[in-house]
Amino acid sequence: MIGSEVLGKLRDRLEGDVHLREVIRGSATFLILRIFGMVVAYAFTLLVTRKLGASAWGIFALSFTVLQIASVLSRLGLDGALLRFIAQYKAQGKGKTAFSIYLKSLKVVIPISLFLTALLYYLSPIIADKVFNKDYLSEYLQIMSLGILPFTLLFINSESLRSLKKIKEYTFFQSIFPYFLAFAFVFMLLMFSFKLTEKEVVLSFVFAIFIACVFSFLFLIRELKNLSGNSEDIPLKSILSVSLPMFMSSSLFMIMSWTDIIMLGIFRTQEEVGIYNVAVRLSVITSFTLAAINSIAAPKFAELWGKKDLEGLKKVAQQSTKLIFWTSAPVLILYLLFPSFFMGLFGEEFKDGALALVILTVGQFVNAASGSVALILGMTGKQRFAMNIIFVIVIINFIGNMLIIPKLGLIGAAAINMTTTIIWNAIFTIYIKMKYKFLTFALLFK
Repeated sequence: MIGSEVLGKLRDRLEGDVHLREVIRGSATFLILRIFGMVVAYAFTLLVTRKLGASAWGIFALSFTVLQIASVLSRLGLDGALLRFIAQYKAQGKGKTAFSIYLKSLKVVIPISLFLTALLYYLSPIIADKVFNKDYLSEYLQIMSLGILPFTLLFINSESLRSLKKIKEYTFFQSIFPYFLAFAFVFMLLMFSFKLTEKEVVLSFVFAIFIACVFSFLFLIRELKNLSGNSEDIPLKSILSVSLPMFMSSSLFMIMSWTDIIMLGIFRTQEEVGIYNVAVRLSVITSFTLAAINSIAAPKFAELWGKKDLEGLKKVAQQSTKLIFWTSAPVLILYLLFPSFFMGLFGEEFKDGALALVILTVGQFVNAASGSVALILGMTGKQRFAMNIIFVIVIINFIGNMLIIPKLGLIGAAAINMTTTIIWNAIFTIYIKMKYKFLTFALLFK
């Protein structure tokens, strides 16, 4: 009786709230697909770590981090701008304008990506030697440099699909397809008795990115061509005026999340890098629902802000945070109780990262419990404020890692990561309260 009564109330509430219904339906789709993508990604990680160990995964993690940095530079924040503009102009009945903005964005990101590909390829020996003090990294960085253009375009395309509320396709191309292909390639190498080394792992991943990029293009172009409505000429300058602050903000976020990996690569061994990277990947599951909710909430925030519906934005933000909080809590409890078990799944040597997993998980839980605070600021035109705050946090993060990692290794990296995550979430939450007069977590216990 109680269960049916609760379900009945939930059904009535969903029927009367179109925004909540859309968020739950879209995020549920994302969550199911993301879980599948997570399984595939961790299967890829397990396959590599079980066959080659923490050292090999450390090499892959460092190389992949450099690829991610280059990709962020290539995008110039245009992925975030497209997410906002396409959703906004589609809602205003100007679908052709959205398509035009996408094409103009490509004219910017493709040349930059090609330039950075050449730059990283030729500078790889210097980066490997002078930055990481590991000459053997040069070969892997050169291979990974070939993935800059397809990886960048894959992000541009998937975020554009997200703005169209094509959540299944967005999740498939960004979280499932590349890792599925990489896993399949590595698995086939093992099945046919080829010798598996770090080189084959990196090559498999880059090849997977190429294939995923091509398919994402084919699907997105078809969707954009089907958009109807008026066409408005939006100057590239106007697009960049939105994307560049987003670029600075997202770049700072990325720098903050990569500093610990890079510093560990500089001051410690690749084994520690590999163990820490796995701990980070596991801890992110704590804020897993945050990513699911954000997948549909981002275009919804942009749409509501475009319509000047602040009350609707407040409602979606608070309801989303409540969903995120209560779905994240079970993962936090499991990690706090059994950290060694979860780390040990990847190999005995990974148990050394159990304490790091606990520390990282606390930070990610605060991130999840705060809700979509960074996204709200980005979708409501407050990206400059967000950028300024994150810039200060990045400096704190950098100095903290520089001082602590040489002495405490991955435990120090985890502690700094947790501390800075809590600080920026608290500041963004307070700012939203001051600016828009609501707290994202106001409904947590209602």
